[in-house]
Amino acid sequence: MKRTILQIVLLVMLASACLGGYVLVRHVLALPFRATNDALHTQESPVTLDFLIPAGVHIDEKMTIREVMDVRFNKGTGIYERFIKSITGMVPRKYLYLGDTLLFIFWTFLYLTFLRVFTFAGYGRALRVSLLLGGCTYYFMPDFSPGKIDDGVFVVLALLIMATRGYLSSRKKRKR
Repeated sequence: MKRTILQIVLLVMLASACLGGYVLVRHVLALPFRATNDALHTQESPVTLDFLIPAGVHIDEKMTIREVMDVRFNKGTGIYERFIKSITGMVPRKYLYLGDTLLFIFWTFLYLTFLRVFTFAGYGRALRVSLLLGGCTYYFMPDFSPGKIDDGVFVVLALLIMATRGYLSSRKKRKR
Protein backbone atom coordinates (compact mmCIF):
# COMPACT_ATOMS: atom_id res chain seq x y z
CA MET A 1 0.00 0.00 0.00
CA LYS A 2 2.81 2.41 0.89
CA ARG A 3 4.55 1.65 -2.38
CA THR A 4 1.42 2.43 -4.38
CA ILE A 5 0.91 5.73 -2.56
CA LEU A 6 4.56 6.65 -3.11
CA GLN A 7 4.25 5.93 -6.83
CA ILE A 8 1.07 8.00 -7.06
CA VAL A 9 2.75 10.90 -5.24
CA LEU A 10 5.75 10.69 -7.56
CA LEU A 11 3.51 10.62 -10.63
CA VAL A 12 1.56 13.63 -9.37
CA MET A 13 4.82 15.49 -8.72
CA LEU A 14 6.06 14.62 -12.21
CA ALA A 15 2.80 15.73 -13.80
CA SER A 16 2.81 18.99 -11.85
CA ALA A 17 6.44 19.66 -12.83
CA CYS A 18 5.60 19.04 -16.49
CA LEU A 19 2.53 21.26 -16.29
CA GLY A 20 4.49 24.00 -14.51
CA GLY A 21 7.22 23.85 -17.17
CA TYR A 22 4.61 24.05 -19.91
CA VAL A 23 2.96 27.10 -18.33
CA LEU A 24 6.34 28.77 -17.77
CA VAL A 25 7.44 28.24 -21.37
CA ARG A 26 4.11 29.57 -22.69
CA HIS A 27 4.49 32.65 -20.49
CA VAL A 28 8.07 33.28 -21.65
CA LEU A 29 7.12 32.86 -25.31
CA ALA A 30 4.31 35.41 -24.88
CA LEU A 31 6.71 38.14 -23.64
CA PRO A 32 7.51 41.03 -26.01
CA PHE A 33 10.79 40.29 -27.77
CA ARG A 34 12.45 43.70 -27.91
CA ALA A 35 11.69 44.69 -24.32
CA THR A 36 12.91 41.33 -23.02
CA ASN A 37 16.09 41.40 -25.11
CA ASP A 38 16.81 45.02 -24.06
CA ALA A 39 16.31 44.08 -20.39
CA LEU A 40 18.74 41.17 -20.78
CA HIS A 41 21.30 43.52 -22.38
CA THR A 42 21.00 46.15 -19.63
CA GLN A 43 21.51 43.49 -16.95
CA GLU A 44 24.56 42.23 -18.91
CA SER A 45 23.12 38.72 -18.95
CA PRO A 46 25.39 36.02 -20.43
CA VAL A 47 22.43 34.77 -22.48
CA THR A 48 20.53 37.16 -24.72
CA LEU A 49 17.98 36.68 -27.46
CA ASP A 50 20.22 38.06 -30.23
CA PHE A 51 20.67 34.63 -31.80
CA LEU A 52 16.93 34.53 -32.57
CA ILE A 53 16.96 37.72 -34.64
CA PRO A 54 16.56 36.72 -38.30
CA ALA A 55 18.57 38.60 -40.91
CA GLY A 56 16.67 41.21 -42.90
CA VAL A 57 13.54 41.23 -40.72
CA HIS A 58 12.36 44.26 -38.75
CA ILE A 59 11.19 43.41 -35.25
CA ASP A 60 8.65 45.90 -33.94
CA GLU A 61 7.69 46.50 -30.32
CA LYS A 62 4.63 44.25 -30.42
CA MET A 63 6.25 41.03 -31.66
CA THR A 64 6.46 38.29 -29.09
CA ILE A 65 9.31 35.83 -28.64
CA ARG A 66 7.17 33.10 -30.23
CA GLU A 67 6.57 35.19 -33.36
CA VAL A 68 10.28 35.96 -33.72
CA MET A 69 11.12 32.26 -33.31
CA ASP A 70 8.55 31.35 -35.95
CA VAL A 71 10.08 33.83 -38.38
CA ARG A 72 13.60 32.65 -37.56
CA PHE A 73 13.09 28.92 -37.82
CA ASN A 74 10.43 28.78 -40.54
CA LYS A 75 11.96 31.39 -42.82
CA GLY A 76 14.06 29.44 -45.26
CA THR A 77 15.00 25.92 -46.07
CA GLY A 78 18.41 24.46 -46.61
CA ILE A 79 19.86 22.95 -49.76
CA TYR A 80 19.02 19.41 -48.63
CA GLU A 81 15.35 20.23 -47.98
CA ARG A 82 14.94 21.97 -51.35
CA PHE A 83 16.61 19.03 -53.13
CA ILE A 84 14.43 16.45 -51.36
CA LYS A 85 11.26 18.47 -52.00
CA SER A 86 12.03 18.65 -55.71
CA ILE A 87 12.57 14.88 -55.91
CA THR A 88 9.65 13.87 -53.68
CA GLY A 89 7.25 15.76 -55.91
CA MET A 90 7.90 13.20 -58.65
CA VAL A 91 7.86 10.03 -56.52
CA PRO A 92 4.50 8.45 -55.54
CA ARG A 93 3.56 8.67 -51.86
CA LYS A 94 3.57 4.91 -51.25
CA TYR A 95 7.24 4.72 -52.28
CA LEU A 96 8.08 7.63 -50.00
CA TYR A 97 6.47 5.84 -47.08
CA LEU A 98 8.28 2.64 -48.02
CA GLY A 99 11.56 4.57 -48.00
CA ASP A 100 10.68 6.03 -44.60
CA THR A 101 9.92 2.58 -43.23
CA LEU A 102 13.19 1.18 -44.58
CA LEU A 103 15.07 4.10 -43.04
CA PHE A 104 13.43 3.40 -39.68
CA ILE A 105 14.26 -0.31 -39.96
CA PHE A 106 17.86 0.61 -40.81
CA TRP A 107 18.26 2.72 -37.66
CA THR A 108 16.54 0.08 -35.55
CA PHE A 109 18.82 -2.63 -36.92
CA LEU A 110 21.91 -0.56 -36.13
CA TYR A 111 20.80 -0.07 -32.53
CA LEU A 112 19.79 -3.72 -32.21
CA THR A 113 23.21 -4.84 -33.44
CA PHE A 114 24.95 -2.48 -31.02
CA LEU A 115 22.85 -3.63 -28.06
CA ARG A 116 23.29 -7.33 -28.79
CA VAL A 117 27.05 -7.06 -29.34
CA PHE A 118 27.99 -4.73 -26.48
CA THR A 119 25.44 -5.63 -23.79
CA PHE A 120 23.99 -8.75 -22.23
CA ALA A 121 20.43 -7.74 -23.12
CA GLY A 122 18.22 -10.47 -24.51
CA TYR A 123 16.65 -10.27 -27.94
CA GLY A 124 13.28 -9.06 -26.67
CA ARG A 125 14.60 -6.21 -24.54
CA ALA A 126 17.20 -5.23 -27.15
CA LEU A 127 14.52 -5.15 -29.85
CA ARG A 128 12.18 -2.97 -27.77
CA VAL A 129 14.92 -0.53 -26.85
CA SER A 130 16.26 -0.43 -30.40
CA LEU A 131 12.74 0.28 -31.74
CA LEU A 132 12.49 3.24 -29.40
CA LEU A 133 15.99 4.52 -30.18
CA GLY A 134 15.45 3.96 -33.91
CA GLY A 135 12.18 5.90 -33.73
CA CYS A 136 13.82 8.78 -31.85
CA THR A 137 16.71 8.89 -34.34
CA TYR A 138 14.28 8.76 -37.25
CA TYR A 139 12.24 11.57 -35.69
CA PHE A 140 15.20 13.95 -35.66
CA MET A 141 16.82 12.89 -38.94
CA PRO A 142 15.68 14.24 -42.32
CA ASP A 143 13.43 11.83 -44.17
CA PHE A 144 11.60 11.52 -47.48
CA SER A 145 8.08 12.58 -46.53
CA PRO A 146 7.25 16.03 -45.19
CA GLY A 147 5.67 16.53 -41.80
CA LYS A 148 6.16 15.18 -38.31
CA ILE A 149 3.15 12.85 -38.17
CA ASP A 150 4.93 9.92 -39.80
CA ASP A 151 7.97 10.58 -37.60
CA GLY A 152 5.86 10.44 -34.45
CA VAL A 153 4.16 7.21 -35.55
CA PHE A 154 7.40 5.24 -35.24
CA VAL A 155 8.10 6.61 -31.74
CA VAL A 156 4.52 5.97 -30.59
CA LEU A 157 4.66 2.46 -32.05
CA ALA A 158 7.75 1.65 -29.98
CA LEU A 159 6.20 3.16 -26.85
CA LEU A 160 3.01 1.14 -27.37
CA ILE A 161 5.00 -2.06 -27.73
CA MET A 162 6.89 -1.28 -24.52
CA ALA A 163 3.70 -0.39 -22.64
CA THR A 164 1.97 -3.54 -23.85
CA ARG A 165 4.93 -5.67 -22.76
CA GLY A 166 4.94 -3.99 -19.34
CA TYR A 167 1.20 -4.51 -18.95
CA LEU A 168 1.39 -8.17 -19.94
CA SER A 169 4.30 -8.89 -17.60
CA SER A 170 2.58 -7.16 -14.65
CA ARG A 171 -0.62 -9.06 -15.41
CA LYS A 172 1.32 -12.31 -15.50
CA LYS A 173 2.91 -11.51 -12.11
CA ARG A 174 -0.49 -10.73 -10.59
CA LYS A 175 -1.89 -14.08 -11.72
CA ARG A 176 0.87 -15.96 -9.88
